[in-house]
Amino acid sequence: MEGNCCGGCCGPRNFLTKGEKVEMLKEYKESLEKEAKGVAERIKELEKAN
Repeated sequence: MEGNCCGGCCGPRNFLTKGEKVEMLKEYKESLEKEAKGVAERIKELEKAN
C-alpha cells in the first residue's frame, strides 16, 4: 500500500460532524473534571503532610 492514503495513515480527519464535535468536547470536559479532582486530592495529601 505504499503511497496509498486510504488506510487512515494520514492522521485525524479534518472535518468532523457537529455530533462528533459535541461528543469530543463532552469527553474532554469529563477528562478535565477528573484531572481537577485529582489535583484537589493531591493538594489535600500535601497539606496533611505538613
